[in-house]
Amino acid sequence: MTKYVAFLRAVNVGGTKIIKMDELRKLFDSFGHRNVETFIQSGNVIFDAKDSRTLEAKLENQLEKALGYKTEIFLRSVEEVDRITKQHRLEPRENETLHVVFLKSEPEKSQIESLKQYNSAADEFAVVGREVYNLRHDRDRSIFSNSFIEKIFGTATTRNMTTVRKILEKYR
Repeated sequence: MTKYVAFLRAVNVGGTKIIKMDELRKLFDSFGHRNVETFIQSGNVIFDAKDSRTLEAKLENQLEKALGYKTEIFLRSVEEVDRITKQHRLEPRENETLHVVFLKSEPEKSQIESLKQYNSAADEFAVVGREVYNLRHDRDRSIFSNSFIEKIFGTATTRNMTTVRKILEKYR
């Protein structure tokens, strides 16, 4: 068994795709996963499952049947989450925030090059594997948002690095 974190996209945001975490936990339990927990209301599910290359797609299909709408999942093992939290390319200082964007697959070189043009005094970006990191130096001038990233890379979901670290600390 492997411990996974499922980061769900656009759950409980802007009054759409509302799902209580208790219900989400019960659904993952009914799918046959073990030790299912949720973390805050933004759709983070931690659970144990057998290793499977098709687990992400299978979960998306199961949730769509259960909820009646499509929800994208970005699945990472706890070991991958540990690696993500240990990146040292971008380190926030006082009044700065670090975000991690989860992608479905490693981006193409042209997509990474396209993102580089947006590095500025307000935002700094780095891409490592299937993750995009954003160091927001100036919140008021920042262009960073999940929809901005999706214009370059396709479907994605974003978490503040503080949240990702708390998940790791609690469920490692």
